[in-house]
Amino acid sequence: MYEILIKSDFCGAHNLRGYQGKCEELHGHNWKIEVRFEGKALDNIGMAADFKILKSELKDVLDKLDHKHLNELDAFKKKNPSAENIARFIYEGLRASPGKKDVEVKSVSVWESDTSCATYFD
Repeated sequence: MYEILIKSDFCGAHNLRGYQGKCEELHGHNWKIEVRFEGKALDNIGMAADFKILKSELKDVLDKLDHKHLNELDAFKKKNPSAENIARFIYEGLRASPGKKDVEVKSVSVWESDTSCATYFD
């Protein structure tokens, strides 16, 4: 089994409805994203997946979040745009991407600061 890791980031604002504290107010993060993929085999040139394709597909998903007020997006109108829910949003967006022939999304980690991270996996 092979594991592929790619990293990216996006900037976005949110507030956590129902939270009692500062995070209930509108604030922003420079979110750091880590995505792990797994594959069982290598292709004829020795790759489980093309980093360029995986990064492009991740960019397509992150473009929906970048420089947005996340609470205003359809995906987060009824549920909070917490790091956990953002991780799942990215995970599901990548699972629907067509370019990952021989690898599957294993997990998505969303860092809202250098010390705080949430990971979603199925």
